[in-house]
Amino acid sequence: MGTDPHTPTGAGEHAAGLSDLPPMVRDSYLVAPPHPASGRLPVATTAQYRDLYARSLSDLGAYWASVAADFEWTEGWPPSPALVGDLAEGFSFFPGARGNVSVNCVDRHARTAPDRVAIHWIGEDGARRSWTYREFADQTARFAQVLLDLGVRQGDVVAVYLPNLLETFAVVHGCLRIGAVYNIVFSGFSPAALADRVIDTGAKVVVTADETFRRGRAIPLKATLDQVLPELTSVEHVIVVRRSGNPEVPMTAPRDRYYDEVVAATPQGAEPVALEANDPGFIIYTSGTSAKPKGLVHSGLGFLTGAYHNVRYALDLGPDDVYWCTADCGWLTFPIFELIGATAHGATMLATEGALDYPTPDRLYALIAEYHVTKVFTAPTVLRMLARHGAELPARFDLSDLRLIALVGEPLDATTWTWVRDHVGDGTVEINNTYGQSETGSAWTSSLVGVTEAKPGSCGVALPGHAYAIVNEDGAPVSEGEAGYLTITAPFPTLFRGIWRDPERYRTQYFTRFGPHRYDSADAAIEDGDHHVWVVGRVDDVINVAAHRLSTMEMESALLTTPGVAEAAVIGVADKVKGQVPEAFVTLTAAGGDVSEEQLSARLVEAIGPIARPRRVHVLSTMPRTRSGKIVRRLLKELVVDGHARGDTSGLEDADVLAQLERELGQG
Repeated sequence: MGTDPHTPTGAGEHAAGLSDLPPMVRDSYLVAPPHPASGRLPVATTAQYRDLYARSLSDLGAYWASVAADFEWTEGWPPSPALVGDLAEGFSFFPGARGNVSVNCVDRHARTAPDRVAIHWIGEDGARRSWTYREFADQTARFAQVLLDLGVRQGDVVAVYLPNLLETFAVVHGCLRIGAVYNIVFSGFSPAALADRVIDTGAKVVVTADETFRRGRAIPLKATLDQVLPELTSVEHVIVVRRSGNPEVPMTAPRDRYYDEVVAATPQGAEPVALEANDPGFIIYTSGTSAKPKGLVHSGLGFLTGAYHNVRYALDLGPDDVYWCTADCGWLTFPIFELIGATAHGATMLATEGALDYPTPDRLYALIAEYHVTKVFTAPTVLRMLARHGAELPARFDLSDLRLIALVGEPLDATTWTWVRDHVGDGTVEINNTYGQSETGSAWTSSLVGVTEAKPGSCGVALPGHAYAIVNEDGAPVSEGEAGYLTITAPFPTLFRGIWRDPERYRTQYFTRFGPHRYDSADAAIEDGDHHVWVVGRVDDVINVAAHRLSTMEMESALLTTPGVAEAAVIGVADKVKGQVPEAFVTLTAAGGDVSEEQLSARLVEAIGPIARPRRVHVLSTMPRTRSGKIVRRLLKELVVDGHARGDTSGLEDADVLAQLERELGQG
């Protein structure tokens, strides 16, 4: 199965004759899994996957019930029917069935493997702590009782304003244990962004930390919360995790209490509440860059089912794996692939505080080697950042235990895919690029680890149980290899159930362009002849140059093939003649100092054609990134169009870079 990974074969035998395919798709090639199927998955070959995929869509309710049958249910199981409703009218999976997420993620592993390490936590300053599943279960149950003692009941909201800590796991599962709805607020948000979310949810309790550390600096989380607490009229209690132990952190009794003290004073843990499968589990907000942030509502047990399924296929976690999801808990990647999905599989996990390249650029490699990590989930931009530092860094470490790197967050270019395959680990690391959104609650396109072939740059294939269509503006399916709107045509358990307190916005934003029976992702995608999905960017990021639609991902991929280019970003800017033209930004590797703007512009013309000639190519010292590694292209556009960043910057890894970039772009 598969071909020589160094020999381009086109996008499969069916697509090989399509001369108008974008070069990144046309020149792609199939790569066989470097390791055989583990035996934990119900399929072992691509043909078996395709058969399972077709069968799963023939009866979605039965398929997802077969996944959820792995869990412990207290009543109403098996459900009949397993799925009612649809996208247009609203849907429910396993109606009437009752269970508990924390029982299935924590308790059942504490019973069968109590001494297995659940979580290794590593602080940026080198601090180390670990919990076994027994300790994890004890902390979860006792914190759940703390919440009950504070008056929190099923349906009440708890705001979780925490970084990646051991206690974050117990707080989230403590909420799930009693049916409280949790909302994790990214710990890098500004006071205003924090206030917006707490006010919107009406949270009764906020759980935060005294401080956290980022790039050697203490980040005052409790003090940030204190700035807006007078506005948060719903908040009755604040629980503070001691991370730094700074005695100067202000505490106002009786409202403010320390986590360790209240848990120590609560020796008896709470019993789990039997929750209906479609009861809300949590709220997560999308970025508020252009409008009021949207509070996406996900069900508890539905999300558990889909996240468990996602981790099964995209990671194939087993009891012997040591696994690290590098995301911040404030982004949905972390609940899918660590807090819920990985714990449901009983994995041993790493959770880390701080930046992946601080205090030294080799921190990620050093931790993989130290903990014998077998599988990593991260973002493409993290890999580009690592590649920028060169191959000598990974060569210093024994990474021979590493078998898989999975990715999500933004499109992955083939150049970075190849660099990682060649330089990280022993040359047999499987690289699995996936795709999902906060709204989908899972990365629903992916390789099936050890089973399906990969293509550098693609997002893999649709996982079983997920129905989709790529359509044109009129809603008609596009041809193979043609870019179109990516839509979802049937429900699945992790698909969000609405927008908190705003049902009208839910319908108008997601179910208007193509009618009530299709979820509009607002992403542009291509499907090739091997059924691989290529997400080429947001619909708004497909640049229309003189009536030619150009993918920003395709242009970025072309720039990244230039020796010396470490990162690339492309935006569209207004042009009086052509409507829009591309404008590009790159950072260089240490060896890329002689790369010129003319060379980069010529590379775009060579790879795509004269229509892709950019207005400018800016060589920058850095990029504006979120903590999860995404390049914030919106801010680059604001900097070149307006001369300054005017939108929300609270989610940036380092907001100080904007002043530096403003100077660099102003001098360009």
